[in-house]
Amino acid sequence: MSTPEEDLEHENAGQDVIAVDADDTELELVNRLDAHTGDGIRHRAFTSLVFDGEGNVLLAQRAPDKRLWGTYWDGTVASHPVEGQSQKEATRKRLEEELGITPDQYDDLELTDRFEYKRYFENAGVEHEVCAVLQLTLTDRSLDPNEEEVAGLLWVPYERLHSNPAWYRQLRLCPWFEIAMRRDVR
Repeated sequence: MSTPEEDLEHENAGQDVIAVDADDTELELVNRLDAHTGDGIRHRAFTSLVFDGEGNVLLAQRAPDKRLWGTYWDGTVASHPVEGQSQKEATRKRLEEELGITPDQYDDLELTDRFEYKRYFENAGVEHEVCAVLQLTLTDRSLDPNEEEVAGLLWVPYERLHSNPAWYRQLRLCPWFEIAMRRDVR
């Protein structure tokens, strides 16, 4: 559990996220740390699922220094768009920052779902998000992971993971990825 002093020094304390209503209508900017502590503040987020054209999805293990869900496995990248940024623009940016994936490696980025969820993480914080799900297929699987963001990478047969999530419990999947996967109808 972090102390109030550590929280004030955390990089998230200097960033804002977009608070939204249940329909994902923008309300106001709120401090990112405030949005993820106490009971949380509902805000806009996204997760992206990157496929390889052979039925595999790229899972990315969150870096251990992440404030929430460090070392958990995520559906490639997840984050928050900033003011004035679309979900697609935010996804493109995070793909490049975290994995070195550039837009010339895919051309089918699409928004496939949106859902609201709320989950607490240990005694460290909360996620209360309206989460957009974006999917794309790589034509070039070249990656250049940023170790400050990504601790590990794993290509997994998506249909097998989707149909049998219990087989992968030892990976400790991020809650937003599990929800997105459960809701995905292929």
